[in-house]
Order: sequence, then structure tokens, then C-alpha cells
Amino acid sequence: MDPSIAELIADRMQAMPAGERRAAHALVANYPVLGLKTVAEFSAQAGVSSPTILRFVARLGFGNYAEFQAALQNELAAQLQSPLSRREGATGGASSALANSVVANIEETFRHLSDAQIGDIARQLADPKRRIYLAGGRFTDPIARYLAAHLMLLRTDVFHLAGQENSWRDRLVDMGKRDVLVVFDIRRYQESVVAFAEKAKKRGATILLFTDQWLSPAARFARHVVAGRTAVPSPWDSSAALFVAVEALIAAITTELDRDGAKRMAEIEELR
Repeated sequence: MDPSIAELIADRMQAMPAGERRAAHALVANYPVLGLKTVAEFSAQAGVSSPTILRFVARLGFGNYAEFQAALQNELAAQLQSPLSRREGATGGASSALANSVVANIEETFRHLSDAQIGDIARQLADPKRRIYLAGGRFTDPIARYLAAHLMLLRTDVFHLAGQENSWRDRLVDMGKRDVLVVFDIRRYQESVVAFAEKAKKRGATILLFTDQWLSPAARFARHVVAGRTAVPSPWDSSAALFVAVEALIAAITTELDRDGAKRMAEIEELR
């Protein structure tokens, strides 16, 4: 599968001049809808000139704006696919094809996920001054729970938001500028997860998003977006790449906490 436009942006952001970076941030914050508007509308919303938008599109490797929009339209169609609609492309019992696809997904995910980004996220999650909240959707909540379980061994003030979504809102009153909400959301994106991220952002919390290559709408509220490859030859998406990304993050957090984390784990072992 060709890289998504979001992945192209992540790869080339550092080489962009300031105007093109503003265009990139505006697109990611309203992905992919902003890119489906006219050049004039895109430029007005991004606060840059129309020629800047065209240079931004060219930097991503597109010959013209129409080609760029066609790629976004294909991504939007992929976002809207359901497991039922993906049955035709599934390979059924070809487990080796699925396994190969999962391996390729992991490799492609880490091609766009830098050590610097993992390190920055790890420092925020290791900061003892911050409370950490984690939430996921119907199929991604196990990843949130997995990360929370490790964090609870390494540090205090970690809260996995499980159970009824209505009860999540009770946590919003406690959230503020020193708190971090880690959100997991892949297609078909869960409106309740996106809405919760928006409300937490309004409370001042920092949002860290783990999503797929097409980007959950929650990306517009996130400081960091980790986009994992999820498509495999099956009616169902694979979360394997996101699990591996989380395991890389856990390793980085463990290193960041160093002796404090080791001391806490030793005390926990003594209490067992």
C-alpha cells in the first residue's frame, strides 16, 4: 500500500518552510476534509497563500492539486469501509498472507515513527507531575488497558477509563493543563472517543493519539499522533502495529523513569 498523505507529511515536515508547515498542520487538524476543498478555501483556513498550498502539494509528491485530492478521496473511501464491505478483498484461510501483511504493517509504521517522537511521548508519560488517563474504542481499548497496566507498575496517577462511556465524563472535572489523555481510535472511528478527546482538550489536557494511517478525527486535538498501519487481507483491521508501537513506548518510558520505576516495581514485588 502506498503511504497515506498523513504519512508523507510526517516524513517531510522537517524539510518544509514555515508556510508549508502551517498548511500541513491545518490539514492534519481537519483531515482529510480540508484538502478536499478548493485551493483558495484551503489557503484561507491555513492562513497561507494559494501558491504555498500548491508548493506544499508538490512537496508531497503530487503533480497537481487534482491528483492530491484524488488521493484524499481514495483515503476517505477507505476510512468509511466496514468489515462487511471488505469481505470481497479478504483471503479467507490464507494465514501466511495475513501474517506477511502484519509484518509489513509493523515495518511501515516504524518507518514513519521516529525515535524522537517516541522519546517525546515517553517523557510526557513519565513526568510525575502529570496524571495519565487512557481510553480506547470498541476494538482498541485492550491496547489502552495494556499500556495502562505497564504504566501502573512504573508510576502513580494512571487511570484507565473503562466501562460505561458515560462514566468517563466524571473524570473530565479532574483534568487540567498538567494531565495527559492517551486515546486509541481506528476506523470506523468512534464518535464517543473523539468527543471525549475534544472535551479533555478544552479542559487543557494534552492529547496523545494512536490511530491508523487515515487518522481519526481526534487528530485535530492531539499534540502527538502515532499512525499505525492496520489494513490486512481480512474483513477486520489488525492492531498489531499499534501494539508494537506501544511496546516500544513502554520500553522508552521504563528507561526514562530508570531508578524510580525500578524502585516502584521492587516495592510492588515485595507486597505480593
